Amino acid sequence: MKWGRMLAAGVLLAGLAVVLWWSNRQEKAKEGKPAADAPPKILALAADTIQRIEIRHRGEDPITLQLKGSTWDMTSPKPLAVDSSAVSAITSAASSLDAERVVDPNVSDPKAYGLAPAAIEVDFGTKNGKTSKLLIGDNTPVGSAVYAKLDGDPRLFTMATYSKTAFDKEAKDLRDKRLLPFTQDKLSRIEMTAQKQTYEFVKKGESEWQIVKPKAMRADSTQTDDLVQQLKNAQMDLSGVEDDKKNAAAFNSAPPLAIAKVTDQDGTKTLEIRKVKDDYYAKSSAVDGVYKVSKMLGDGLDKPVDAYRNKKLFDFGFSDPTHIEVTDGGKTSIFDKSGENWMAGGKKMDSTSVQAFVDRLRDLSATKFADSGFTTPVITLTVVSNQGKLREKVEIAPAASGGNFLARRDGDASFYELEASVVKDLRQAVGDVREAQPEKKK
Repeated sequence: MKWGRMLAAGVLLAGLAVVLWWSNRQEKAKEGKPAADAPPKILALAADTIQRIEIRHRGEDPITLQLKGSTWDMTSPKPLAVDSSAVSAITSAASSLDAERVVDPNVSDPKAYGLAPAAIEVDFGTKNGKTSKLLIGDNTPVGSAVYAKLDGDPRLFTMATYSKTAFDKEAKDLRDKRLLPFTQDKLSRIEMTAQKQTYEFVKKGESEWQIVKPKAMRADSTQTDDLVQQLKNAQMDLSGVEDDKKNAAAFNSAPPLAIAKVTDQDGTKTLEIRKVKDDYYAKSSAVDGVYKVSKMLGDGLDKPVDAYRNKKLFDFGFSDPTHIEVTDGGKTSIFDKSGENWMAGGKKMDSTSVQAFVDRLRDLSATKFADSGFTTPVITLTVVSNQGKLREKVEIAPAASGGNFLARRDGDASFYELEASVVKDLRQAVGDVREAQPEKKK
């Protein structure tokens, strides 16, 4: 054996092990440390420790935000509810505020950079009782950055202008702009007054709404969901200069356009919209004052009750029926689904033609509603779906005038007007249902 070579190899292996150990030790020492070329930090506060924020623009009164429990409140310049997402943006920015560079490690004349007094001063109070004061000054000569300094730190920084934007907020930017705050999943009742009508919705189950006033009527889920969202998103338009007295005078000079009342677990809140020329004004029981609102909100709430009524004759939707019965004149056709097959009179029916008829039933919709004019039924439709749990019966009769038809659902006092062409297509669809062709032998 060549002991000399083995010894040399052992020494080399031991040397490599030492190098690897030292390298790993150095890497671990670097963990948690910023890279050598990383921009210096101006501020790094844990967002969940911030309990007080004060923003002071040069020559103006401060805006003070205070965390109470889990809710932020504005205490000055006047008490206001606060938009939590707007405050979160500020605390997030304060948790990791990077500089672009250090201009001067020991600045002697902060006034020359707009820092004494600062253009914007932001004070952060944290749980441990400490305060951090961020000073934001003038723009740099090229205008792509601003001067900044942390009180107590001798360094002068520049930071990106978008970082300044995160802290450059006015009271109207931070306040809660909702006019009708409510808990959506706890909403139980909505009352609307518009188009010289007052109508009311109540929630059935988790998400379904029913019209109960002026009489019991089916509600269109898409339209009622849209109404809920419009009320939830109703906000003050604070884009212009607010004049409280002018807004109040304008509101008082006009009649109501729409009034909404919503009821959740906290009680009932009211929102009233009025229109003056091309402007819309709102007053809410949940917020003091009168505010301009968008045309979209004003027009969106100015609707009659029929806009929210369900115009479809059948509710089975995408739950395919298992039994269909059609009586037209003296002829009755009955279709039953057995497994994947449709049967009629013991015969297998063509699935494509039956599906076309089912689609006609599913899409059967009124153009409008009528209070009277229903005559003798000429077509009766019965549909069973949802594993036999939903049974729907619809009768169709010629309208007393106009050439169209009226339909009524069993247990529903409403009359649904159908165009003559819709009834013609329905009759065509049931007439097209045919027996399935025997499969060709291979």
